[in-house]
Amino acid sequence: MRINVLTLFPQMFRPVTEDSIVGRANQAGILDIRCVNIRDYTQDKHKRTDDTPFGGGAGMVMFADPIFRALEDLGARKGQKMLYMSPRGKVMDQAMIEDLAKQDEVFILCGHYEGVDQRVLDYWEMEEVSIGDYILTGGELPAMVLIDAVARMVPDVLGNGESHLEESIYSGLLEYPHYTKPREYCGMETPEVLLSGNHKNIHMWRLEQSMRLTKERRPDLWAAYLKDTSHLTKQEKKLLQSVIDEENR
Repeated sequence: MRINVLTLFPQMFRPVTEDSIVGRANQAGILDIRCVNIRDYTQDKHKRTDDTPFGGGAGMVMFADPIFRALEDLGARKGQKMLYMSPRGKVMDQAMIEDLAKQDEVFILCGHYEGVDQRVLDYWEMEEVSIGDYILTGGELPAMVLIDAVARMVPDVLGNGESHLEESIYSGLLEYPHYTKPREYCGMETPEVLLSGNHKNIHMWRLEQSMRLTKERRPDLWAAYLKDTSHLTKQEKKLLQSVIDEENR
């Protein structure tokens, strides 16, 4: 999968593209993450990439021309998956991440200052994407969040191809608690069931913990989970009912 990032600050992406899981996948060729400096494409003699907005107002707006030139140099074509990280965009969710992970190539534009000339978004039919209802100084950090989330869904990026399936959100529930060595630390014991070797009991304990955490912390996810429990076994449905019944005790 090729991910093209257009930014004024490509150096910000080095920890993502060079380190940890995503960095290893990038170096192995599973991912091909390319960070392009928009400033390299400006024709302004002072290397400016922005100016004051027509109509007045605070802030600066990025020129359309260097962004167009950068996209054209990357071989971009209208109709390809193009994203603009923006607080006014659709909030990123798991469905969006899974769709992006199926793409062969994605373009991500990181705005800065007050934003970019609207003609960039209109011509290239860019989809505006947000990571939450708050404002950051630029699109670089949101782009990194998106890249990390998408990369984990690309085959062979994670060491264990199934490891993401049990994690928060993917199963519809928040993830259960984890424990590792030593068995006891500062007077706190590891739950005995995790040491039993009984995989069925371990699965049921983890499922129960996930249900309780989701019901307590994310009522929205809990309500969505309850809408379709057809995938649960008879024993799992019994466990679910016991968790639900706690509200009436």
